Amino acid sequence: MSWRRTRSSLAVIVTAAVVVAGMAAWRWTHNHPPYGPATLAITSSLSLVSYAEAQAALGERIRPPLASDERDQLVLGRVAWQPPPEPLDGGYFAVFLIDKRTNRKPGDFVASGPQDAVSLGSAGVENRIAERYAWLRGAGDVKVGDDEWRSNGNRLAVYDETASPLTFVALFPYVADGARKPTVATAPVGMSDLLLALVYLGPDGQVYWAQRLQG
Repeated sequence: MSWRRTRSSLAVIVTAAVVVAGMAAWRWTHNHPPYGPATLAITSSLSLVSYAEAQAALGERIRPPLASDERDQLVLGRVAWQPPPEPLDGGYFAVFLIDKRTNRKPGDFVASGPQDAVSLGSAGVENRIAERYAWLRGAGDVKVGDDEWRSNGNRLAVYDETASPLTFVALFPYVADGARKPTVATAPVGMSDLLLALVYLGPDGQVYWAQRLQG
């Protein structure tokens, strides 16, 4: 083998090694949390409230979920955090309220804050949360058959890191005995049954971290 061919082979090996190292570094940076939950100094609270109390907490501009049965329950929650060192930039904070008895979330939320800063819903990528954190199994879909899964209620997604403090009200509807059980959290529920968590997800669905706040 000539010296020129040897140099060429070494160059290819070095280039490949640089590419592999670069990909590894990118992957580590891509999945590495920009900051941890301790940086945010998160505070939170949960309480059962009446419709009038929920309305007072939300302010005149926002209406609480309508309770159609006197046995329906409203849960008032507040989550606050200090400004993070970096903007969310396409990522978001997900606020999960989960009934630990059934691992189900409420279906109906309202929250304070600008409409473009906070949204109600769910996303398939959030099943990764349930896979990573056993205590957050309710963050993902719920199994309703041998091979059928359905969306398990909703969570609040916060796209603006300045949307603190966040006040929300969740409805837990009463379901009579013998009625078909919905795939959402229902009444009656006690404070000891509830889990409140804040999860930081990156712009490509990275699960950076999850922080248990209540329960």
